[in-house]
Formats: sequence, C-alpha cells, structure tokens
Amino acid sequence: MAHRDGIVKAKTRRSKRFLQSREPKLIEGQKSSMIIRGGNSSETVSQALKDVYALKKPNAVLYKRKNMVRPFDDSTALEFFSKKSDCSLFLFGSHNKKRPNNLIFGRMFDFHVLDMFELGIERFVSLRDVKMDTCPEGTKPMLVFSGELFETDREHQRLRNLLTDFFCGPRVSAVRLAGLEHVLHFTALEGRIYMRSYKVLLKKSGCRTPRIQLQDMGPSFDFIMRRSHMASDDLYRTAHKQPRGAKPKKKKNISHDAFGTRLGRLHMQKQDLDKLQTRKMKGLRKRRGEKTTTETPAAKAPRTDE
Repeated sequence: MAHRDGIVKAKTRRSKRFLQSREPKLIEGQKSSMIIRGGNSSETVSQALKDVYALKKPNAVLYKRKNMVRPFDDSTALEFFSKKSDCSLFLFGSHNKKRPNNLIFGRMFDFHVLDMFELGIERFVSLRDVKMDTCPEGTKPMLVFSGELFETDREHQRLRNLLTDFFCGPRVSAVRLAGLEHVLHFTALEGRIYMRSYKVLLKKSGCRTPRIQLQDMGPSFDFIMRRSHMASDDLYRTAHKQPRGAKPKKKKNISHDAFGTRLGRLHMQKQDLDKLQTRKMKGLRKRRGEKTTTETPAAKAPRTDE
C-alpha cells in the first residue's frame, strides 16, 4: 500500500523482504532476462524464443501468452514487465509482412529502455533439429566475436556489448577446464550477423593438454540488421557509472608489469652494518681488547719547505 508521500511501506514480513530485494544494491546480482512473444508470431519465432530461453535458464522468464507490444513505437509495456519481473534484459519476438521473423534484443536502465537492436531471422536451425547432446542448464558460455565491423562500426560495437551483456552468464571467480564446454560465436559480415552455438569436447591427445573439438549444438541463426535504438552518450555513461564502494581500492606500492607479474615495493629503515650479525666463524671472532669502533687515521702534518 502506498503512503501519502509516495513511499511504499510494507505491512507484513513477506512484503518487507520483497521490497528489500528490489532495493538498490552495492553489488548487483545476476541479470535476468524476459523473453516475450508478440501479438503476431510465426512458428520460427516461437521456436527461436524457446531455444534462447533454454540457453538462458535459469536466469530468464518466458512469457507464453501473446502481448500486443511495439517496442520502437511505445516501450511502456516493456518497462511495466521489466519492473514486474525485475529483469534488465529482454528479447521480443514478432512476425508481420513488413518485418518477417523479427527478434529484438534490448536492455533496461532504471526500468527504462537503454538499447534495442532489431534483427531479422533469415535462416534458423533449432535445438530439436540438431539432435545432439546439449550443455547442462546454467553453463557459462565462452563468447567469440569475429568480423571487422565489431571493431570499427559504432552500431556493431554497441550490439557486441549488448550481446555480451545478454549471454555472458553468471560471474565467477575461477573456471575449471571441464567447465569450458559451451561456445557462442558471432560473426559480422556484409550487414549480417551469424550466430553459432558449439559444445566443446575434450579428446585424448597423448599429453596433459587435451585436444579440443567443437560439435554443433544449436541453435544457429543468420540475422540481418534492421532497426536500432541506442542511448545517448551521456545516458550510456551514466548507466556504466559505478558507486564508490564498488570500485576496488588501489593498493599502494603494488604494480604489475606487461606480463601480469605482481611487483611490490618495501620501505625499510636504514640498517647499521656494524651491528649486523654475520655468520659465526672462528676467523670472525673478536679478540680481547679489540675495539669495536674503527678509529679515524691521524691527520697528516702540514708539509714545510726547508
């Protein structure tokens, strides 16, 4: 229930936990995706949404009902779904005569649309068509981007950033070799985006390092670029701004060289070498009557000309 000042206050413990989970956090958790089917959709679009949902599980929500949404004309419905399901990424599928077999990849910032890219499906191979072993649910994929457009064209650079955000998977501190079993490869060539999905097979090689073999797992897409909506540079920088507490503190006197080796500098007090304990040997023992301090030689008498 809303308060007079517009502040929502919880009346039960359950609603209090719900509001606490929606509050801003210093370190955000894993991003979730909502996959929505439009009012008009084809069999190709419906199966494509199901396959992408299979790659994104369990960090995804699939809306099975049709929704009359037009993201490029009015994005209020998407913003409502984003706030309701607490999802910052979305995939919208639709089909019409002007834009057949259409997929829109997008992301939100503060429950408002930040970036959107409309891709048309020219060729599609589903998971059920390949009929090969798939990776376990929740596997973190390795992303590979090929093509000069991903480095030179501003629109393709933003699309690469969006696809990385969409398919990157959970954040982990370390990965074992057996966990590297899924590869997503994106190729930009002549205005088209080719997406391929492979399963990594570790074969025996006769040595410690295994032989790597890629097996087509599906789904596979041939996309064509259509419309795009990119945020302004100021809004894009604001979305990437990190709070002070989330930034790692810089440690003093520690640096890294070009090879990643960690180097440190130590500051010590000046040592008195006369009091330094050396190895105890008979030849280095001090005799009786020997002075510990060295005497300065006497100054020479001034020379006189006779």
